[in-house]
Amino acid sequence: MSSGKTVRRRGSLAFRLTLWYAGVFTLSSGVAFLFFYFLITTTLSDAVDRDLQDQLAAFGRVMGAGGIEGVRRAAILEAQAAGEKKIFIRLLYPSGVAFSSSNMSYWENIGINRQALGALIGGSPPVLETVRVDARRIPVRILYGLIGPGVVLQIGQSLEPYVGIIQTFRRVFLGTLSLLILAAALGGWFLARRALVGVQNVTRTARRISAGSLEERVPLQARGDEIDQLALTFNGMLDRIQTLVTGIKEMNDNIAHDLKSPVTRIRGAAEIALTTGPSLADYQAMAGSTIEECDRLLDMITTMLTISRTEAGVDLPQLGDLDLAGVARDACELFRPMAEDNGVELTVEAPRACHIRGDTRMVQRLLANLLDNALKYTPAGGRVTVAVEAAPGTGYRLSVRDSGVGIQRADLPHVFERFYRCDVSRSRSGAGLGLSLARAIARAHGTDIAVESTPGAGSTFSVGFAAAAAP
Repeated sequence: MSSGKTVRRRGSLAFRLTLWYAGVFTLSSGVAFLFFYFLITTTLSDAVDRDLQDQLAAFGRVMGAGGIEGVRRAAILEAQAAGEKKIFIRLLYPSGVAFSSSNMSYWENIGINRQALGALIGGSPPVLETVRVDARRIPVRILYGLIGPGVVLQIGQSLEPYVGIIQTFRRVFLGTLSLLILAAALGGWFLARRALVGVQNVTRTARRISAGSLEERVPLQARGDEIDQLALTFNGMLDRIQTLVTGIKEMNDNIAHDLKSPVTRIRGAAEIALTTGPSLADYQAMAGSTIEECDRLLDMITTMLTISRTEAGVDLPQLGDLDLAGVARDACELFRPMAEDNGVELTVEAPRACHIRGDTRMVQRLLANLLDNALKYTPAGGRVTVAVEAAPGTGYRLSVRDSGVGIQRADLPHVFERFYRCDVSRSRSGAGLGLSLARAIARAHGTDIAVESTPGAGSTFSVGFAAAAAP
């Protein structure tokens, strides 16, 4: 169990962020250490070289003032004053033979660089080199320079004090760096965990939702950062999913209700025919009723498929030049018998011709659904008007106005949803798909349907179309 938790922790984003943070900090600190190390060593080396060159110049002045004897005495005094283990001085002939020196017991392993002597004889400036004493491995900085005709000064200075400074710097820096890396790792872990609290909240909420609780939402930290934006987006997605799930449940209930009624009627007719109707006429009546109910079911299923295909862009409109006023007049002639049977006055208000870009079959079905809906909810003595008029811009607007029962304000946002019925009892005929199909057709034409309604006074459905281009 513990090993599994360790593996998960190592694979977590917080752990990886901590590693990255500590790694970047270590790399940058290492670069800083190398820079300062190079700076310190270069500065110390330059200081030693300047000191040796100053001493060479001083011995040159002594050579000019007191000759070789003066240089010998000055070399011995300089070595004794500085410490015979810290500095040595030798006077050489150009051939490399030493004819005078300070106490060399400590520096007996230091040889003479004949290449440096050759360079000096050839006119080269003073030569600097670094050598190590074999027994102690201590670096020594040596300078060769001419202080007079045929006299070469070899002066060496131990770098042991400077090496101690550099080693102390290295130990202190590495120790401090180790503590800082540990602090950076702990701080990085704390910051990563704190920054990912919002992600953990999203994960926990998603798990609770997976368990079946769609009402859960991610708590917001009110910081306005990217995590809060993620939480807001996630909560918005959950709201949308919950709305869709609720709509699906309601749709399923409505479908079940609309399917149950015709199936129940078919079964009732068959049961009656089997129990009380031995004659052929009764069986024929049952068959006719069954066909009628099946036609209703097939019409509902076909309408659902048409809506889905139209909304998905499968059934694209075949756009062409269409006389919208002629379609309105033809539709009114088709629905006038139905309006007369219901005691409703059906009129059309349209100019002689209004040419638009549209699919004739689809626009006819859209208008038919709007007319059927208006006539269904307009009581006897009412009036339904189909109007075609010029719309602002380049186009025409088709409107269907009725003086029916109207639509409640709470129902207006849902009237175009599939199977939605303002009639809660669902006592009126229909499956609640007509307006959904009308909106799908309108959107396929690049437009939409607007609705205005006053309860008890009637409703108006209108849709705009683009005018056809002039020939």
